[in-house]
Amino acid sequence: AVRFRGPLDARRAGIETVYQDLALAPAQDIASNLFLGRERRLPGWRGAVLRTLDVGTMRTRAQQVLDELDITVKSILQPVETLSGGQRQAVAVARAAAFGSKVVVMDEPTAALGVAESAKVLALIARLRERGLPVVLVSHNMPHVFEIADRIHVHRLGRRVAVVSPHANSMNDVVGLLTGALRMGDDGVIEEVRHAVTTGLGAHRKSAGAP
Repeated sequence: AVRFRGPLDARRAGIETVYQDLALAPAQDIASNLFLGRERRLPGWRGAVLRTLDVGTMRTRAQQVLDELDITVKSILQPVETLSGGQRQAVAVARAAAFGSKVVVMDEPTAALGVAESAKVLALIARLRERGLPVVLVSHNMPHVFEIADRIHVHRLGRRVAVVSPHANSMNDVVGLLTGALRMGDDGVIEEVRHAVTTGLGAHRKSAGAP
């Protein structure tokens, strides 16, 4: 198991998170949001003594990140509050991609988006994967999960109950595992819970010598 003392340690290890509430500063522009909490200072005494920010470098890098991910905005100087929901999500993803060297964790990235904007975010996630950056997607939207996932970890009541393949298993399988209607046996076979209980009772009766 990998453990960190706090979020800062995880970020230093190359793990970035896109939170469900995005954690953006609406009144700040796009470039400022990409470097939020990681502002770069000018070299020399101006940065060390006066703590003057290197605005030019941050803006240039912000534009590069957006271009690399094919994210289109009018200007990186736009306040985030003027962007659509999908564009805000894209900014949050771009920030994670800019600093996440090991893995990006996304919490319900399409939860509050319409069909068109959700499609753009899913395409953006696919581009991250194409760049070789692993993405952990937390989502209850099964069509989205099956569209982009290579492997699905199913959790129920805070515990992982199964690991399935989107190529070998169906959405109904995953929903059944989520709701508890299905379970995965030790042999990896998914079965109805009623059948599992009946089988278990039968085995118990047999071991007890009951007819």
